[in-house]
Amino acid sequence: QVQVAESGGGLVQAGGSLRLSCTTSEGTVSSKAVGWFRRAPGKDREFVASINWTGHSSRYADSMGGRFAISRDNLKSMVYLQLNSLEPEDTLVYYCAAQHHSFVASAPSANSADYDYWGQGTQVTVSS
Repeated sequence: QVQVAESGGGLVQAGGSLRLSCTTSEGTVSSKAVGWFRRAPGKDREFVASINWTGHSSRYADSMGGRFAISRDNLKSMVYLQLNSLEPEDTLVYYCAAQHHSFVASAPSANSADYDYWGQGTQVTVSS
């Protein structure tokens, strides 16, 4: 079973930035497509961004307004989500998820059902 771990959440003032990090057990994230999602209490997960295993293809939710950027460093077995121009409405738990299949070069999915392994989430809190 692949274990996913996020880090980097915290408290930031409106307009500030945070960088979230994601890795998986045994460095397997380097070969897998990864997605970031977020969820408010009592609501469904919302897609934020995703990236294929090479890093050459990424996808973003239009609703994020171009404020976020996903990237990866396969040598370090890390995937990152840069959060810029944060707003109080971005105060949510952010989840990293990885697909089961490795070396899939196609465009990464925005559908949470296409991801097999999920982290516990990291809280982002934006104060006004």
